[in-house]
Amino acid sequence: MKPISVLTAIIFFILSPSAFAGEDPIYTGVFSNKAAGGYDVVAYFTEGKPVKGEKVYQTSYMGAEWRFASMAHKEAFEADPARYAPQYGGYCAWAMARGYTASGDPKEWRIVDGKLYLNYDADIKAKWEKDIPGFIAKANVNFPNLVDLEDE
Repeated sequence: MKPISVLTAIIFFILSPSAFAGEDPIYTGVFSNKAAGGYDVVAYFTEGKPVKGEKVYQTSYMGAEWRFASMAHKEAFEADPARYAPQYGGYCAWAMARGYTASGDPKEWRIVDGKLYLNYDADIKAKWEKDIPGFIAKANVNFPNLVDLEDE
């Protein structure tokens, strides 16, 4: 039997479901600290579409950098971040309902009952839209077990 290589061990750990427990509460990607991919989360509510944020209008919340298209949007977010931040920290809502984390794409979004949800891609969003209330209920249960909420 050959000894396991370090690379194989790393790959196994990364792909292991237990590796996802304790994720950061806000999805930012591996090489970034930008929440929602740098998109202005307030714009989903005010303009009804994804709008890229600007570095000049940024703030920090829950360990991530949030960018906005205007000072007014930045101030609205700072006044009530829970109102605008995507549910499940911006992780894919469908994946969260299925019991694991995956990146949320800021271009695959939907506002439901005044809350912003992101999904991995258009195909996953279509699956999620088949039972939004059911998936939200499941994701609400799974979220605290999949991310590290201690710093909230």
